[in-house]
Amino acid sequence: MKSKDNTVISVVIPCYYSERTIVQVVEMTIEEFAKQEKYSCEFVLVNDGSTDGTYEKIKGLAKKYSFVKGINLLRNFGQHNALMAGLHFAEGDYVLGMDDDMQTHPSQIFYLVDKINEGYDLVYGHYGKRKNSFLKNMSSKLNEISSRILLGRPKEIVSSNFWIITAQVATEVCKYDSFNPYIDGIFYRVTRNIGNVEVEHHKRKVGKSNYTFKKLLRLWMAYWNYSVIPLRISSVVGAFTAMAGFVAAIVTVICKVVDSTMVLGWASIICVLLVFFGLILLSLGIIGEYLGKILLTLNHTPQYIVRESVNTQEETNDR
Repeated sequence: MKSKDNTVISVVIPCYYSERTIVQVVEMTIEEFAKQEKYSCEFVLVNDGSTDGTYEKIKGLAKKYSFVKGINLLRNFGQHNALMAGLHFAEGDYVLGMDDDMQTHPSQIFYLVDKINEGYDLVYGHYGKRKNSFLKNMSSKLNEISSRILLGRPKEIVSSNFWIITAQVATEVCKYDSFNPYIDGIFYRVTRNIGNVEVEHHKRKVGKSNYTFKKLLRLWMAYWNYSVIPLRISSVVGAFTAMAGFVAAIVTVICKVVDSTMVLGWASIICVLLVFFGLILLSLGIIGEYLGKILLTLNHTPQYIVRESVNTQEETNDR
């Protein structure tokens, strides 16, 4: 559904075990665009290592609709890596990111489109009421706090998996080639001209979230690619504890001089040593995390690897 006379919106959807939902998502989105005279769409569907029938469904859609591109990754690289793969194949005037599970509902797309037409570079759909699990809601709250501190997210902006960006922003985002991308972190580096619009958050149609606690933690750790604040925090904590230890030593000496009978406690010394050595190991762990990421980047760890694609100009594209 691409037309030279219309504004083309590339809909990028990372797909992970979504054989029961992806066809409905695409066809409902097509119905929404059919109601619009000024807009047309293309789809970039990225199968992120699903071993069920997800890619067969994508190929079926690509055969039925010429404006559906299918990308099959060699293995599971993660949602944000799959989004980066999709952005490299998107050719629209705008790029819309949404999920494959109907929670980012097609009926809400043009709330984002109307908002970005006000002159924004990036618009997030803001959910008035979330319909996620307790774990996902807690992780979202942590994301709001930590992304403001670590990534510099504007305080008034609430991010989500439902967003739309201009082609210019998409081009700049695609220049980032690290193995461990975090889309929102890259967005905040590219532009501060960001808007929010409230949209309805729908319940998941099939199954449950594929984000386990381990995956959520790994995603949060990706923030460190865009900030040195953890290193600064460890430096401040180290300086504070060193000062506290110095003051405690002076107090101990004074007390011993004043009262020569005072017995210095072995247990208290061990507790202090454990606290200080724990802080040292924490700081070393933070430094090690940064060094590990640098090593993996220098070793050219791929951002994604395409096994095959349909309705695209290139067969494979390793990043």
